[in-house]
Amino acid sequence: MDPGWLVLVALALGIGVGAGFVLLMHHAAGTGARAAEVVNPNVPDGIDQVLDVLESAGIVLDPSNNVVKVSPGALALGLIWNRTLAHPELIEIVDEVRDSGDPVTREIEVSRGPLGEASLFLSVRVARLGTRYVILFADDRTELHRLDDVRRDFVANISHELKTPIGAVSLLAEALSEASRDPARVKKFAKRLTTESARLGRITQELIQLSRLQAADALGSRHLVNVDDVISQALDLNDVATEVRRVDVVVGGTTGAHVYGDMPLLVIAVQNLISNAIVYSAKGSRVGIGVRVVDGIVEIAVTDQGSGIDPDDLERIFERFFRVDQARSRHTGGTGLGLSIVKHTVENHGGEVLAWSQLGRGSTFTIRIPLADEELA
Repeated sequence: MDPGWLVLVALALGIGVGAGFVLLMHHAAGTGARAAEVVNPNVPDGIDQVLDVLESAGIVLDPSNNVVKVSPGALALGLIWNRTLAHPELIEIVDEVRDSGDPVTREIEVSRGPLGEASLFLSVRVARLGTRYVILFADDRTELHRLDDVRRDFVANISHELKTPIGAVSLLAEALSEASRDPARVKKFAKRLTTESARLGRITQELIQLSRLQAADALGSRHLVNVDDVISQALDLNDVATEVRRVDVVVGGTTGAHVYGDMPLLVIAVQNLISNAIVYSAKGSRVGIGVRVVDGIVEIAVTDQGSGIDPDDLERIFERFFRVDQARSRHTGGTGLGLSIVKHTVENHGGEVLAWSQLGRGSTFTIRIPLADEELA
């Protein structure tokens, strides 16, 4: 064979093998890229932006339940731990969605974080996101559950509080009828009947006040209120109790300060504090009422020399129907609503009420309300 021809054949074979090798490498590269896409696909476009502006918790999970995208709300609720879901209850719902392919909505209760003891009540919605991912949304319903518990407790408490005087009125009316021929017994039962009726009236009136204070327009239109006048009127309402208990009430000066608000409600709030101080003070002791202006805040402090309040009870002192001394409160006619009324009244005036107490030394309750700008009034 002609040597030139052999060279041409060899050259052609080399070019063919080279081209085949290039095609093989290109095919291998394409296959590898597709495999990489399957192993590590991208989350659908726009998910990052959605999670960034989402107020509720949002979490995207890969096939191994690793968290790949998360909203700030999910971190705030403590739903993530080491890039995985912190709660088995959530993992169970995610697995259910993977198995069925159908979205799931469920209400669950979980702990607040992996080490938390407090509970979270969540409304959870889970669905597939593409073929491999799952997206989880969770709304915090804890406050709604707390309010439901408060309503149930309120109904139970008020039922209990009304049951006693209503039952007493019924029994006294029956006893009064049977003792109609005994003037002494009639007088005794009539006096008790008047006492229980008055107690029912106080509970009803204070419930109405609380209802008003919790309304959106609790104060209606506000007016300039003279703080010294509030204290003076509150003292007048406690004149009888002061004489009966033989307690010395001392007022520490005047300020001429004004606040914006509702005069009758503020009088009731201060009157409640003074009344409590008198009731829980020993006969012959002193109750002090101080008023001052500090950094644009009017402070009205009522101090007694009573037995004081246990620290555990002090944390609950402003709850409805809570009494430090159940027996003594019932004996003095207390309803357990007075301090709750004080708290809501002060908060509706943009202020706060503080409580300090030490066992054996007495207690101080301080109302703090922003001072009115009289130049703009």
